[in-house]
This record gives sequence, structure tokens and C-alpha cells, in this order.
Amino acid sequence: MWIYEKKLQYPVKVSKCDPRMAKLLLEQYGGADGELAAALRYLNQRYSIPDKVVGLLTDIGTEEFAHLEMIATMVYKLTKDATLEQMKAAGLDDHYVAHDRGLFYQSAGGVPWTATYIQAKGDPIADLYEDIAAEEKARATYQWLIDLTDDVDLQDSLKFLREREIVHSLRFREAVEILKADRVEKKIY
Repeated sequence: MWIYEKKLQYPVKVSKCDPRMAKLLLEQYGGADGELAAALRYLNQRYSIPDKVVGLLTDIGTEEFAHLEMIATMVYKLTKDATLEQMKAAGLDDHYVAHDRGLFYQSAGGVPWTATYIQAKGDPIADLYEDIAAEEKARATYQWLIDLTDDVDLQDSLKFLREREIVHSLRFREAVEILKADRVEKKIY
């Protein structure tokens, strides 16, 4: 189903060691509105969505995994040279005790990822509206992350991710309109 290229969807560069920013980025790694939740939500919903739009959920769900990989790379680069004092000052000492510098699916507040973040109603339009909301929440979070860093290299990658969330939201809105039109179309059997 997938072909994996051993490169990121978009280059990730950071200008400096910044464990505080790495901690904040964990929100998009394992938070309720993060990339893991989005990928799993869309790939799960595709089993109860009409064929007319199933490919969209597959495509966007797969892309969300690419975004997850980018976030992981950012967190790694922001912490790889951090001293224990810097990790502690950033509030990552409890993470360090449990995981060293290894990534763990959790929010910026340290809440572990849970399957309760994934919504699937089984009604295609309800699910697509949930997906639109998820993309808009991710877009807002990326904007706030951009606002919280002065690292222009990191901002560049975060801006790319923010723009992709906008595109996904627009595509889900198009899918809603396709399904609405299909519902009112006269069926002849």
C-alpha cells in the first residue's frame, strides 16, 4: 500500500538546542489534536466512508504519518545536545527519568496518548466534520508553536505543517459537499 522514501516530506532544520520548544512540540506528537491521533482517526474512518471519498482519508491519513515523522525529528534535534540541566529547566526531567531522550507519545503536559482521542461515528458527514475540526485545531496549534519560537529554521518547518493542515481542512470540506450532493441525487435502481 505504501512506498516509503527515506527522507522527510519537508526538510527539518533547527538553529539551536531548545528542550523547552521540544516539550511544546510533544503536543503535536502525542496530544489529542496531534499527528498520531489524526493519522489513526482518518485511516480508521475510511472503513465506513463511501467509495467516492475513501481515497482522501487514506491519502491524508498517510500524510499525517509523514508529519509525525517530522515532529519526531524536530524533538530529537532540539534535545540531542541538551544537558541534563537544560532538560530539567525545560520541565523534561520526568520524561528523562522514564524515557531518557527517547520519544514517547504524550502531550506537552505529559499526558500519554490514548485511543479516546480518535473519533469515529460511522456517519460519513459527521466524521468528516470531526476531521475538519481536527485539522483546524492542528492549524491553530502550529500557529501558536510558531509564535513561541524565534528559531527561523524551525518556524519554516512548522509553517509547512500549518499550511498542510489548511489544505487538509479544505479537502475534507470538499468531501462533505460531495457526500451531501450524493445524498440528494435521485437514485434509480
